Amino acid sequence: MAIRARSAFYALEPGSWRDYITILHLPYTLWHLGYVVIGACLAPHLPVGRTALTVLAFFLALGICAHALDELHGRPLQTRIPTATLVGLAAVSLAGAVAIGLGVAIAHNLWLLAFIAFGAFIVCAYNLELFGGAFHNGLWLALAWGAFPILTAYFMAADTIRGEAVLASAFGALLICAQRALSTRVRDVRRRVVAVSGTIERADGSREEITGETLIGPAEIALKFIAAAVVALAFALLVLRLA
Repeated sequence: MAIRARSAFYALEPGSWRDYITILHLPYTLWHLGYVVIGACLAPHLPVGRTALTVLAFFLALGICAHALDELHGRPLQTRIPTATLVGLAAVSLAGAVAIGLGVAIAHNLWLLAFIAFGAFIVCAYNLELFGGAFHNGLWLALAWGAFPILTAYFMAADTIRGEAVLASAFGALLICAQRALSTRVRDVRRRVVAVSGTIERADGSREEITGETLIGPAEIALKFIAAAVVALAFALLVLRLA
């Protein structure tokens, strides 16, 4: 069976303003912003203003910059956004994220500069596959997109890293490992496979034709539920801390 699929389940029809929505990878961006909220809410005290700024900084760095750089590298989402525009989006959003981080660090805790430096480095090293792709692998994806947002937000709120922050960062990293395991096949089928064929034969004699949906459907449903679960947990903790 021939496959005519979108590049991602959240991708809109290519063209115009829809491309800019598509490159945000909204389910995954909300997932990672949920990690920021979870990290901040686990701290003994929740500084609402600094937490909001941290969420904004991660949205700029991860939601916009990282995904703009990713689209520059081979156009995986097949958008029509001009290259110069993607470069501009990446540069301006990263500069904005760093500026917010610097402001919070200067006003509150200079140790945050270490987190800012790492974040600015890894968003470029991972997505541009710098240093021969040394940072573009599953380990750094889990650490940078899973553990890092939780640890950063916790430190921003608590001025230290305690055991609960480390355990929560492990939770975040492990979920990213699950995401990678589920999405690798999905991306392959959606972006590179042009046709599939074959049947599934069961012990009771029934047969089912193998389609693209057979290959990617269950994994994508799981990814949607995981993303929604992280966002729900973040909101639950936020409501708890603000009550």
